Amino acid sequence: MNIEHLRLFVRLASTHNISQAGQELGLSPPVASMHISKLEESLGARLVHRTTRKVSLTEEGMAFLPHAEEVLQSVDAARASVGSAAGGLPQGTLRITAPASFGRMHLIPALKGFLAQYPDLSVDIRLTDSIIDLVEGGFDVAIRNAELQDSSLIARKLAVDKRIMCASPDYLSAYGTPSSPQDLKNHLCINQVGLEGWSFTTPDGVQNIKIKGNIRVDHGEAVRDACANGMGIAMCATWIAYEHLKRGELVQVLEDYPLVDEAALWAIYPSSRLLAPKVRAFVDYFAQHFGTPPYWDLELDS
Repeated sequence: MNIEHLRLFVRLASTHNISQAGQELGLSPPVASMHISKLEESLGARLVHRTTRKVSLTEEGMAFLPHAEEVLQSVDAARASVGSAAGGLPQGTLRITAPASFGRMHLIPALKGFLAQYPDLSVDIRLTDSIIDLVEGGFDVAIRNAELQDSSLIARKLAVDKRIMCASPDYLSAYGTPSSPQDLKNHLCINQVGLEGWSFTTPDGVQNIKIKGNIRVDHGEAVRDACANGMGIAMCATWIAYEHLKRGELVQVLEDYPLVDEAALWAIYPSSRLLAPKVRAFVDYFAQHFGTPPYWDLELDS
């Protein structure tokens, strides 16, 4: 049984498209189709239903899939153990998905050092704010700042995702500086979709503030930019605002009333007893690179 035929079959089970599955593995559509046929011949069973636009697994294909995945995990682990014993480094293509802003600002700049340390690796990155199904999309690892909902995935914290209240000097000059969370009711506030509720820790307990404003946007960088342009007070992640804060384009407000917030940046990867060496290398490298506390928070304190 050909291992590469198994890899193609597993990808086909997720993509439901022979051309796409083959392309991800560097195979032309005719070659990919031929490999699936050879796998079926070797097993003496039909694994997929073929149509002109899509394929689906047969009952035999569904039964065979978990065994194929287990074989591939064992093969990858065996290769990794040999490579480690010989002093080898992780190799192959690491497929990553990450939030667009965080990926552009913090992941991409760090890739030079990561690839210098692991020269046999290549990376295929998708920057998107949409939550992508890792298994169906064929991704090895995702960076997310949302809580893990899928029990079939594993999450490792890379860094805290601290959020603070910000405003521009021009806005504060025109409208004044809030001295308590209650003062926000008299200010223009910039809403970010999904983060409209602001909760503060106060001496009297948690205060939930219903804010008002004429701007609501679904992108963190846009919130920061609107805030820096004097359009109101905003809640910003420090990783997205730290450079503006250092330059004085933004000012932190309500420092004595920290937000009730336990957000973090996580590395998410499919659950398996055999963690691929390339995924382990990525997670370990970036957990160390971001630091504890992360470097963007340290720069604000310096």
